[in-house]
Amino acid sequence: MIILQIEHSVPDYSSWKKAFDIDPVNRKQSGVKRHRIFRQTDNPNYVIIELEFDKLKEAKELVAALRGIWKQIDGKIIIGPKTRIIEMVEELQY
Repeated sequence: MIILQIEHSVPDYSSWKKAFDIDPVNRKQSGVKRHRIFRQTDNPNYVIIELEFDKLKEAKELVAALRGIWKQIDGKIIIGPKTRIIEMVEELQY
């Protein structure tokens, strides 16, 4: 499983969440199988998003699309987005 992790600050979580829910990159069509959103417990205006993919190519293509959108909203809806693509190699539930 391929995971695209995105993290950044948001000036206002509620406003950011509304923009996220609009889904300007059409996550499902882009190959996203599932997403998860996390907030730091000591800073609820810092979010970490995980988008799961079957294929590395899909994750890379989505990063490119997101960067185009981020140029327009960085400093307004999001601040300083960072990405990394990782591969899950093991999962165990306790």
